[in-house]
Amino acid sequence: MEFSSKLLEKAVNEMAQLPGIGKRTALRLVLHLLKQPAEQTKYLSQALMTMRDEIKFCKTCHNISDIEVCEICNNPSRNHMIICVVEDVRDVMAIESTNQFKGVYHVLSGKISPIDGVGPSQLNISTLVEKVRLGAIEEIIFALSSTMEGDTTNFYIYKQLKEFNIKTSTIARGIAVGDELEYADEVTLGRSILQRVPFENSLKNN
Repeated sequence: MEFSSKLLEKAVNEMAQLPGIGKRTALRLVLHLLKQPAEQTKYLSQALMTMRDEIKFCKTCHNISDIEVCEICNNPSRNHMIICVVEDVRDVMAIESTNQFKGVYHVLSGKISPIDGVGPSQLNISTLVEKVRLGAIEEIIFALSSTMEGDTTNFYIYKQLKEFNIKTSTIARGIAVGDELEYADEVTLGRSILQRVPFENSLKNN
């Protein structure tokens, strides 16, 4: 792709680094910004910089937040004895959109993937185990994507929690095997949360 401007080329190359954005899409976005009032680009860049500088991760569940403890963890009407374990913030958003889950979350910030060099120590697993160790937790719901990496992560955490007297369950397989949680429709995802099954049952099915 030939560029008539080095400034344009640099902007396109930076935009193309975003996931799912190729060079052609990046060019279209950059040209769109050029057609808009300068203030719009300024507001966009300021919003991104402010987010990058000021965003926080909840010290309780590791969800993205504007404050030290996120609104979900701060909500007294949520059931803090039930924890839904998810891969990342997109899964929290997906489950929250169903309006079916009234517990709290624990965001792992990834899943175990030896191929990608991601091991248990790189995920927020130890803080989950510590929550259970301290007591006052009745149930852990595994809500990771039904992929090999997701199942591996579920099983690893399950083994870490086996010594504790708590219920472990997993979302019902209304989510097709291999599907990512964030792409599931709200009705299917909501039913999967409500119809969750004991985690041991999912092991028998594998």
